[in-house]
Amino acid sequence: MTCPDCDAPLVAFAVPEDLAAHVPYDAEAVALCTRCLGLFEVRPPVDVPDFSRVSEEFPEGEAGVAMAVGVSLLDSLALHRARIEALFSRVEEAGYDPLLIVDRLARQGSIQPRMDLDRRRTQLEQLLE
Repeated sequence: MTCPDCDAPLVAFAVPEDLAAHVPYDAEAVALCTRCLGLFEVRPPVDVPDFSRVSEEFPEGEAGVAMAVGVSLLDSLALHRARIEALFSRVEEAGYDPLLIVDRLARQGSIQPRMDLDRRRTQLEQLLE
């Protein structure tokens, strides 16, 4: 599968029931673009996601799902504030630092996100305090 926006590979994953309310689609599965960090609805079934295809810094498992959805929502902090807070809280509960991951994604040359991750990182820091 490739991204319909930038033609980069996608990482598809199932949406766990407890995270479904935070996903902007009513879908059983979605996919994160490895380049633009866009989120797209896909058809199940999907394999176990390999989030290292996005970044070696990305968590695996359910924390990876929460991080993937949270990062994809950063294009509109005002619209998705509650979702981002809930998702990044889940990432923190799993023992990861979502702000550090956003920092590292911003510095990773292979990622060309739709939004300015450096600016979003500063705004996130204020939002999540």
